[in-house]
Amino acid sequence: MRVVVQRSKKASVSVDNKIVGKINEGLTVFVAFTPGDSIKDINYLADKVINLRIFDDENHVMNKSLLDVNGSILSVSQFTLYANARKGRRPSYDKALNGSEAIKLYELWNQTLKDKGIDVATGIFQADMLVSIENDGPVTIIIESRD
Repeated sequence: MRVVVQRSKKASVSVDNKIVGKINEGLTVFVAFTPGDSIKDINYLADKVINLRIFDDENHVMNKSLLDVNGSILSVSQFTLYANARKGRRPSYDKALNGSEAIKLYELWNQTLKDKGIDVATGIFQADMLVSIENDGPVTIIIESRD
C-alpha cells in the first residue's frame, strides 16, 4: 500500500463538474493498493498518517499531527501511484491491485480513518476526478506500508 500525503489549507474533488468531497485544513491523501495488501497495511498507514507531525506549532515548527489540529482528510484513490515507467514511455500498472479488490480496501481504509475519529471526504472510486489542492508549505510525503 502506498500513500502520498499533502498538507492542505483546503482541497476538493469534483466529478462531472460537481464537488463530491471537500475539506478545509487537513491532509489530501492519494492512496493505492498492490496485491498482498491487507488490513495490517491499512492500520499501519492510517496510524502513521494521522499521527505525522507535519503541522506547525506556535513557533512555526512542524510538531503537530492531524489529530492535534483537528484536521480532516480528503482521501482519493489513485492506482497510478504504482506506475512503473522504467521501460519505454508508457507506464505499466502491473503492480496496482485490480479494481474489484482495490475498492474493498479503499472503503476499508476510509472507514478505518473514520473509526479513528477523523472527518473523511472522498472522491469516487474509478471516476474521472478533478482534484484541487491548496498545498500548504508545500509539504508532500510518500509512505509505503512495506519496504
